[in-house]
Amino acid sequence: MSTNENAREVTVRYFAWVREKVGLSEERVTVPPDVKTIGDLARWMQSRGDGYASAFAKPDAIRAAIDHKHVQALTQIGAAREIGFFPPVTGG
Repeated sequence: MSTNENAREVTVRYFAWVREKVGLSEERVTVPPDVKTIGDLARWMQSRGDGYASAFAKPDAIRAAIDHKHVQALTQIGAAREIGFFPPVTGG
């Protein structure tokens, strides 16, 4: 294998205004080996282009789910197959 064995591929899904800013509803992403938590991933996403920088400008404001389970920023990505990013839910 020519790539780092610790890098892993995951499906990332974007919802609501996160999707609008990124310009995609989902994609396959190769996560660098040093990206270990959801917070790390959100910060790394900022470096992927203008749309990502805008969407992830305040990574603490974005909510996430791993394999359809809501998680916190310090949650380890581990062997996740799917990660979803979405804005906080507000009610009225």
